[in-house]
Amino acid sequence: MVTLLLDQTQLEIVLSPIERAASFHRDNVRLVRETITKVQLVDDAWAWLRGVPNPGTHIPGVLAAGTWKAAGSVDFVLIRRRRPSVVIDLSGDEQYRRLILTTKHGLALTQALRLDVSDEPADVEEIVATSPTPVSKGSRRPVIRPRPA
Repeated sequence: MVTLLLDQTQLEIVLSPIERAASFHRDNVRLVRETITKVQLVDDAWAWLRGVPNPGTHIPGVLAAGTWKAAGSVDFVLIRRRRPSVVIDLSGDEQYRRLILTTKHGLALTQALRLDVSDEPADVEEIVATSPTPVSKGSRRPVIRPRPA
């Protein structure tokens, strides 16, 4: 699973040595935070896959990793089996239009992107765990009474 680091200016996808080899990437993937336009949590990342690996690794239903090129679009893909994933749409990024990542930290990423974070990169799970939780004043449940017959 990839590790997602976030600071005020960028999102960094930290790749393990095996993920680097499968995706043909020497470095981690870094995105300017302002280029992120939409983040979606998905159960089946394979449905979002478009194009062909160039360069990349593709074992259908098992692994898709690397740069995927389609007509007018370049995506970074790291999909493993049928696990929860996140689809990140980008606008104005120099390399990619979309990232499709298998990660169990997708919900934490969506929450962390809404928060003010520090200048130092931190794991999105840590950001969400240490952020103050908002407390609403009217959190009591309303009493529902049956109508008279």
